[in-house]
Amino acid sequence: MKNIDEISARVREGDRIDRDEALDLYLHAPTALLGELADRVRARKHPARIVSYIIDRNVNYTNVCVARCNFCAFYRPVGSMEGYVLGFEEIFRKIDETIELGGGQLLLQGGHNPDLPLEWYEDLFRAVKARYPDFRLHALSPPEVIHITRMSRLTVPQVIERLVAAGLDSIPGGGAEILVDRVRKLLNCHNKATADEWLDVMRHAHRAGLRTTATMMYGHVESVDERLEHMFRLRDLQDEMGGFTAFITWSYQPEHTELGGFEATGLEYLHTLAIARIVLDNFDNLQASWVTQGGKVGQLSLAFGANDMGSVMIEENVVRAAGASYCMDEAEIVRNIESAGFTPKRRNMHYEILGDPVFRERDVPRMLELAVARAEGDDSRPPEIVRYAARSAQEKKLRS
Repeated sequence: MKNIDEISARVREGDRIDRDEALDLYLHAPTALLGELADRVRARKHPARIVSYIIDRNVNYTNVCVARCNFCAFYRPVGSMEGYVLGFEEIFRKIDETIELGGGQLLLQGGHNPDLPLEWYEDLFRAVKARYPDFRLHALSPPEVIHITRMSRLTVPQVIERLVAAGLDSIPGGGAEILVDRVRKLLNCHNKATADEWLDVMRHAHRAGLRTTATMMYGHVESVDERLEHMFRLRDLQDEMGGFTAFITWSYQPEHTELGGFEATGLEYLHTLAIARIVLDNFDNLQASWVTQGGKVGQLSLAFGANDMGSVMIEENVVRAAGASYCMDEAEIVRNIESAGFTPKRRNMHYEILGDPVFRERDVPRMLELAVARAEGDDSRPPEIVRYAARSAQEKKLRS
């Protein structure tokens, strides 16, 4: 073990640390010291003390999924009475509501639904762009892209090329969990994407000129050393391609999941965030995960390396299904940023600053709880679905 003071001095000087040094810091550095080091790195990258956020909406277009990850409380198997697919008009209404609140982007992710072919995504994206030309689609995590390649029998670059032609603007970092195959097998998410496959989708996205985010879900079956392996694999890809705009980490939410267990503490979240800021020296932006940690720990994240409060969200379904239901509208996010001594600014996915808070420029409805994909009891079927050939036996039977 190296002397913690020596490692800390190197971080303060702006030197890159290796994996052994990161492990020593994580295991042995006091919480206050980790916060001080992470905040110093944050200040070096963002000396103007601006904390950004984005107004967008997290839309989960389907909860039907064949991946069956054991940490997920959101998915429903094919044929479930609780399964849904959103119709195009439903998504348009969600976009209208997002624009009313000052937003300009959808974060669009969903289950691996075998009855939604590549053409469904292309038609949806083209329909959105035809109706809302300037609206952005931050859509389809790497495992979703891989799922589409398996159904279409196309390569990852071919699928990305077609999605970009249809209107895809950027790719979110979902589905990374922990980028270690031992862990992925235990989480039953190895089949949806190995660690190398996840990274390869991002590599191809960056080659295609797309910017993407990177994520990490920790606190389930992984070791601290495996958390660090995840971070260093991201750092290596960022050295190679430079296409990641931000890193977001959050704790596993155990309620209602097959895996079960307990949620990591807020203190462990701050430790993990601070180490990420120190290790990921080639990532400009780190988001605070108030969606899983709550507003106050989210605010405290700004002293542990975060420079961004993430999304107003407007809607959330996945984390809510696992028991977390925190909500902060733009006014609340801005209050938290300013109370921590920073200046709030709206941004887009590329972290370009768009301006000051919308609610200070015009009247915006207050949002006191996050919206959901659909109202309870709504079991309607989207009219578009019949345009596409059914693949699952359940869907074929339903149509017949």
